Amino acid sequence: MTTPPVLSVSNLTTSFLGSNGWREVVSDVSFDVKPGETVAVVGESGSGKSVTALSIMRLLDRDRSRITGSVRLEGQELLKLPEAAMRDIRGRRIGMIFQEPMTSLNPVLTVGVQIAETLKRHMGISRGDARREAIRLMDKVHIPSAASRFSDYPNQFSGGMRQRIMIAMALACGPRLLIADEPTTALDVTVQAQILELIRELQREQDTGVLFITHDMGVVAEISDRTLVMYRGACVEAGDTDAIFARPANAYTRALLSAVPRLGSMSGRTLPARFPLADHVTGELSVPPEVEDTVQHDAEPIVTVENLSVRFAVRSGVLRKIGANIHAVEDLSFSVRRGETLGIVGESGSGKSTTGRAVLGLQKRTGGQIRLHGVRDAGIDRFRRELQMIFQDPFASLNPKRPIGRAIADPLVFHDRIGLAEARRRAEELLVTVGLPAEVYDRFPNEFSGGQRQRICIARALALQPELIIADEAVSALDASVKAQIINLMLDLQQARGLAYIFISHDMAVVERICHRVAVMLMGEIVEIGPRKAVFDDPQHPYTKRLMAAVPIPDPARRYRERSTAVVELKSAMRPVDWVPPRRAYREVAPDHFVQIVEE
Repeated sequence: MTTPPVLSVSNLTTSFLGSNGWREVVSDVSFDVKPGETVAVVGESGSGKSVTALSIMRLLDRDRSRITGSVRLEGQELLKLPEAAMRDIRGRRIGMIFQEPMTSLNPVLTVGVQIAETLKRHMGISRGDARREAIRLMDKVHIPSAASRFSDYPNQFSGGMRQRIMIAMALACGPRLLIADEPTTALDVTVQAQILELIRELQREQDTGVLFITHDMGVVAEISDRTLVMYRGACVEAGDTDAIFARPANAYTRALLSAVPRLGSMSGRTLPARFPLADHVTGELSVPPEVEDTVQHDAEPIVTVENLSVRFAVRSGVLRKIGANIHAVEDLSFSVRRGETLGIVGESGSGKSTTGRAVLGLQKRTGGQIRLHGVRDAGIDRFRRELQMIFQDPFASLNPKRPIGRAIADPLVFHDRIGLAEARRRAEELLVTVGLPAEVYDRFPNEFSGGQRQRICIARALALQPELIIADEAVSALDASVKAQIINLMLDLQQARGLAYIFISHDMAVVERICHRVAVMLMGEIVEIGPRKAVFDDPQHPYTKRLMAAVPIPDPARRYRERSTAVVELKSAMRPVDWVPPRRAYREVAPDHFVQIVEE
């Protein structure tokens, strides 16, 4: 006997009201989700994935959206229910995990109260029973010391722990359907692995159907039974995940799969490599030329970092006295040569971004020296000219009220003392260099996609012809195909201009693709550093091995491989004021490959 679906979506069409009338953003989408089954909806940004989920939950603005078709939950039609009835279903029979837990959780209520409120609203239990059940749920999603953390606020949790709180809230009332909208996009690989395993574990216990929305094909292979591929609002391919990965029928699906970074794809190779790209219409794969060696091995390094330390004072009491220090970066030393890419990897809180900001002079350092072409503490103007930065969120780093062309031209006017007309000419040339037409100079940031905005930020970073660019999680939030295009662009610019990069990321597969050398950071310290081939082919430090083991493999056949997903929270970097950090010892396990000696 065939098991009836938990969710049945038929001919779902969603339109938004704009200045030019109604515009379809989801067109005639149909699929089912069975009990205990995970169905992944995959596609690039703008493909209609999240709108599909919001349409099912009826969370769109009723005055500016129009939903037609059929959405049935265990046979009950949702699109015709009154709003009061839908409120009873949300949270009770359908749970939802959003992409960014910090914006989904109320910052002025404790996490325990927020879980308890869900229970009281839908289960009708007393405050005391709700508190006990909330603590049980927090323990179930592996929140350490759950009872003592009931009264903590969202900002007191890490990103991974906040996402666990969201899962506890979504599953509190035992829903029949769980909708997870990009729940792991911004998380480190180790935390992502834990969250995916947690969802699977709870799904098995409650026989819940899961609709999992993502653009990460590695995660799709890891978690889904069936996959729905969306492109420009329409479903272009659907079927068993194994079959779609093994024999993709649609050109767009083949393009998505070709752009997925695969850990281990660089095994045996010493130089970085561009991504092969597939055409979205034909599916034909174009293989770009090999990357040439651009590293000037015998030249003096552009930047030399010696014993860098960054500490943040923790003040307390009425007099705001310093009671402790957070040791964000401790005793870091490395160098970067012209034409070289140094990858810095590690989990959130490991000190990666603080290191990048300290090198650029955006963060005051507590100790150590930074040499620019051998000159100690070169002037700030020289640093700002020869070193530039690409930030993780391009929209947040661009002024929304100024045309994007001015973001590129203004540094030229300020530093090169040239007129605005000449600055505009050079800015337009840079836009063309990064693959955008010169005509977009007068447009504003909101008129571009995420990938286009990141190209604009790259053009801005190139304006003063720097020798080194620090890329801080510059591609982590981008879709796979856009990410591949940006990586290829960075490699093209490196080969043409001899640029050096410090590439900060938690995406191990991308780091393997783009870097010459890799430094692995843990608790503000480098625990392993060496040539990319040596570190990835033969990792020595236990933490490096743990990072690599957590990377999702885009191969459904390896979905159930055993791996450690134990919750390992980073220790606190807060130390007493008089604490003296121990001197770390390293051993050279291969030429230029150094590993911190692990304390027993």
